[in-house]
Amino acid sequence: MKKTFPRPKLFVSRCLGFDACRYNGLKIIDRSVELLKSHADIVTACPELAIGLGVPRKPIRVVEEEGRRMLYQPATENDYAAAMETWLGDYLDALGPVDGFILKAKSPSCGPWGVKLFTNRYQPGTSKIGTGFFGGEVVHRFIGCPIEEEGRLRNFTIREHFLTFLFTLASFRESVLRPGAGAKDLVRFHTTNKLLFLAYNQRIMREMGKLVARAGSESFDRLTEEYRVSLGRLFSKPPKPNAMINAFEHAFGGLSDKLSPSERSFFIDTLEEYRDERIPVSTIVHLLVGWALRFGNDYLLEQSLIAPFPSDLVEITDSGKGRNR
Repeated sequence: MKKTFPRPKLFVSRCLGFDACRYNGLKIIDRSVELLKSHADIVTACPELAIGLGVPRKPIRVVEEEGRRMLYQPATENDYAAAMETWLGDYLDALGPVDGFILKAKSPSCGPWGVKLFTNRYQPGTSKIGTGFFGGEVVHRFIGCPIEEEGRLRNFTIREHFLTFLFTLASFRESVLRPGAGAKDLVRFHTTNKLLFLAYNQRIMREMGKLVARAGSESFDRLTEEYRVSLGRLFSKPPKPNAMINAFEHAFGGLSDKLSPSERSFFIDTLEEYRDERIPVSTIVHLLVGWALRFGNDYLLEQSLIAPFPSDLVEITDSGKGRNR
């Protein structure tokens, strides 16, 4: 069974495998980014290069001193905050639709969180934690959008959640937000993703269903804007195992009456093994797909719960871990 996926538009910090533009003249080869290169339309930028800092360059740091936020370079005592704010404002204004961001961790420019903020430019030992200039503005502007730093994507649960969110938003943009789309496209999108949404948050999924029921009777643009906000709320947290099991039980409901008692019992036992973290979620998915193919259950085969993103974005080293597919 071969599924076609949309190509997300993804912003990635340029130093993550695209250019040797780090302050020390290096670039970082990140495995998650490398895998995504063949599946996404990637745009990159290095904010520090963009404001005229060269490679290599003396390190800069974020300083918050007496209510003033600086992008300070100790070696030269220059403050690049004004230049950075001007550039990032212009850049993000012109960026257009983006489905997600992968940003350099702990960077004073790109870091979305976990960035060291110095409270005194002359006493570097005094600090707290906050955001970089560019990364912080991305988090502020792109609410309800998947944003990650490359370090966290090494965690298989975080990576799977990010990829699921990223490809779902790309699908929404291509199918529902495209020119000429209408109520039937929103209905189809919601139907295809219904079991996945159930696994993430049943309450929000039902709220979204009520929005879809209004399609055709009010402004489509306003309705899709509300729906897009709900998508961001739905994907604000990864799904819990019990919620995943609930979604798989709903998927199984469309097949169970065609199966033998021993097959039904085997599936229930398999769900319990997943609940106890003895098997990966891919075992359940393969069972459901096999039965759906056998009985020609196109509804289940089209569900994004079965394959929310391309399978080759899953590393073999993830095998057996939690929700790995």
